[in-house]
Order: sequence, then structure tokens, then C-alpha cells
Amino acid sequence: MTAAINSLLIDTATPPIPAARAWLARYDGRHGPPINLAQAVPGSPPPRALLEKLSIAAADPGNAMYGPILGEPELLTAYAKHLSSLYQAEISSTELAITAGCNEAFFVTALAVAKSGDAVLLPTPCYFNHDMTLSMLGIEPVPLAASAITGFIPSVADAERIIAERKSTGGRQIRAIVLVTPNNPTGAIYSPEHIAAFANFAARHGIWLVLDETYRDFLPESSSPPHALFSNAAARENLIQLYSFSKSYAIPGHRLGALHAPPRIMGEIIKVLDTLQICAPRVAQVGITWALDGMQQWRQENAADVAARGQAFRTSMSKAPAWQISSLGAYFAFVTHPYRNLPDVAVAEALATTCGVLALPGSYFSADKPDHLRFAYANVAPSLIAEVGRRIALLKL
Repeated sequence: MTAAINSLLIDTATPPIPAARAWLARYDGRHGPPINLAQAVPGSPPPRALLEKLSIAAADPGNAMYGPILGEPELLTAYAKHLSSLYQAEISSTELAITAGCNEAFFVTALAVAKSGDAVLLPTPCYFNHDMTLSMLGIEPVPLAASAITGFIPSVADAERIIAERKSTGGRQIRAIVLVTPNNPTGAIYSPEHIAAFANFAARHGIWLVLDETYRDFLPESSSPPHALFSNAAARENLIQLYSFSKSYAIPGHRLGALHAPPRIMGEIIKVLDTLQICAPRVAQVGITWALDGMQQWRQENAADVAARGQAFRTSMSKAPAWQISSLGAYFAFVTHPYRNLPDVAVAEALATTCGVLALPGSYFSADKPDHLRFAYANVAPSLIAEVGRRIALLKL
């Protein structure tokens, strides 16, 4: 008899980026070099000073040993100070945990706030790893659809409607709502007022607000602080905030993320972290402790460079007027394609194989209509971004 495999895992979607890359491998190069806008990765390496700090830390035998579950005390203290300054509120190191990347921070959070058979509100289009995490844990991802009409900003009224329907029909209990801002995949940026409205919604219904701010360092300068939730004691009681050091510090391979949570749940989070990681990578923690202050100017310059690439993408798309940018921000542009009689997967595959431009279909992010593609432009050289619109205009389906 053949042994069974976890059916929840079998029913979870397959990671889409490797499959999409296979399309680009079929491109014959007729229009120039391939342009890969599929994955959100930094377009610049970290500065030499950080690489040197990492090298020194890697040569220290002590950093090859296990470290504290929640993170290196020096990093926790420095990061608490950094957050307190950014959000203009008092944030303690006892409210923080360092994780092996933000994906793990979300996985830990999902386990801490919900169990198999529960549900979580997930605005769509959504980051596919969030959907995958919930599905494999047996937690129902409940779509909260956002559309191009609203700039892909989810509606509190729609969330209230879903909660009311659940209560009347006896569906799975909703334990949390997840917000990602700036958003992956759409690039949409939620205003402080909109974030506060969802915090009030979470408080009214006694659910968690999970706020993923992976891309907060790429907000416009006028968006500081990104929100005022840390100045609101009631909002903080139900708030778990997530962050990634990968994009802002250009170290995705070092796998370092963070979460902020109220002390009442941190003891449960420790259980999950001890089971999954024991400790986050210690060498990276040492480097980032220095980089919080030491890379401030570099981060600002890097954010300006990414913003310039976004503007270059917008300019380039003017060469393909049949394609419309619905939303653009941080690392991403969410763009409508003109072939409404074709699924977005077919359009994305054709664009990659015939024009050498790889973007991901919106349906990979649970978009409710197959009419958008996501372009991640931050890692693409400006000279190639300038080619995107011309290449796209060549596509005839």
C-alpha cells in the first residue's frame, strides 16, 4: 500500500515563479535580451560596508552557534529604536521577534492566530505565499476582492458584509484580516486613514489585523509615518506587524524578517519559532544591527532609484497604449492587458515566449478577473525597462 501525502499540501497551489520562468526559456531572442519582471528582488547589491560586516560576523565562531529564539538582543534593541523613530511611538524590544524572512513571519503569525478549520480575510489580489500558507495549514483564505476601480484598495464595508454573512450562515470563524501595504502584487498604497479604519474594524470584531509592511521603505517621502496605529493602545492590542529586511537592505538570500506583536501573544510565537528555526541567521542579524543606522543614506538612495525605475516603467508603457497601468507603487505595476477574450496566463506566456518579457498573470495572485499582469520592475536595469513598452506593443494575439 502506498503511503499518503498530506491532502492540504496537495491542494495548495504550486509556486508560480519557477513555472513562469520556463516560458522565458522558450524565447528565441529575436527582439533582444530577455527581460524578467516576474520576481521582486533588489536591483542593486548591498553596499560594500555591509558585505564587510557580514564577512567579519561570518568569521566569528560564536555566530555559528545557536542564538536567542526571538533574535539577537542588540538587533532587537536597535530595531525597537528604529521603529519608535519611524512611527513616532514608543516601541519596546520585548514586542519584537526576528525571523528567517518575512514569509516565515507570516507563517508564524498564521499559526499563532488561527487553527485548521478557522478562516482569515485576505484582500485579493493577494501575495500568493500568503494564500499558500493558509491553505496548507487548513485555514480558509476568505477573499476580500479589490478592483481597479478603487485602485485595488480593499473596502471596510465589504469586509463588514463578509463578517455579517459568516455570522448568519455559520461559516468558519474569521480570526484575522491581512493587509499588505505597499501592496504585492498591485503596488497599491493604503493611506493612514484607511489602515486605521481596518484597525477599528478588527477591534470591533475581536480579530487580528496582520499588517505586512515589507515594502514600507519604498513609500514616497510624504508618507512618513505610514500609519498611526502604534500610537493607539487599542489598535496595538490586536495588531501584528510584519517586515522584511530583504528588499530595503538588498539581502534576500540571508533570510531576515521581523514581526511586532503584543506581549500577550509573544509567548505563543516563541513556541512556533523554536519549532521552525530555533534562531534566525545570526550573521545577518549582526550585519543588520549596524545597517539600521549605517545604511540610512543608502536606503534612501536605493528607494529613490526604485521610484525612478517605476517612473521609467510608466514612461515605457506609453509605447503600448492598449495596455493600461491600473496601479503602480514600490516594486510593482499591475497592468491590464487588451485581450479580454483570453485568460491572463495565455497572455503572459505569449508575451514571454514571443517578446521576451516575463510578467506574472494576475490570476496567480487570486485576482477575481483574468485581465491583469504583474510587473516587478525593481530588479530590471533602466535601459531594459525602456524596452518593455516597445516589446509589449509587438504582441499580437
